[in-house]
Amino acid sequence: MDIDYFSNKELRAMGFKSLGKRVLICRTCKLYHTDQIEIGDDVEIDDFTVLNGHIRIGNHIHISSNCELYSGSSRIEIDDFSGISSHCSFYGITDDYVGPYMNNPTVPPRFRKLTEEPVILDKHVLIATHCVILPGVHIGEGCSFGAMSMISKSTEPWGVYVGCPARRIKERDRGVLDKAEQLIASEAGRKRAK
Repeated sequence: MDIDYFSNKELRAMGFKSLGKRVLICRTCKLYHTDQIEIGDDVEIDDFTVLNGHIRIGNHIHISSNCELYSGSSRIEIDDFSGISSHCSFYGITDDYVGPYMNNPTVPPRFRKLTEEPVILDKHVLIATHCVILPGVHIGEGCSFGAMSMISKSTEPWGVYVGCPARRIKERDRGVLDKAEQLIASEAGRKRAK
């Protein structure tokens, strides 16, 4: 079965804040406020993913199926060479679930307490399936997260994290940086050859 992507012409007509080259977005994705969404080069976004709000997606990014990215009035940034597995949720906004507040968008704001803070992923971050990333989290370069991790606090670079809440269990191999340099050099060589 062939995957049904939006054509480049259709993507350009959606009014993204910026749209790079070689972008593949499945037709089953839901894209809200595209005028606030920036997408770099070599990006693939799979079926049934939701993008809503101020979102910046760098270069060489894959977002697998059934992911949800909600920025609220804050922002979500995913830097180059990062990968998001299926069923992950990113929240730049959340209600207070502990204090004496009501929640959900049908309740007037004076009865709610919202937290709105950016979610930032630096380069080479890997997020495994069913992870949740909460407002205010800044994930350091090269971090990797095991399946079903709850990422509620910012992380130091090049760690492998697992659990709920996510905790660092070891260092990640930085050899990926050499591979990235090789890829960038080969792309530059192709551009010069044209």
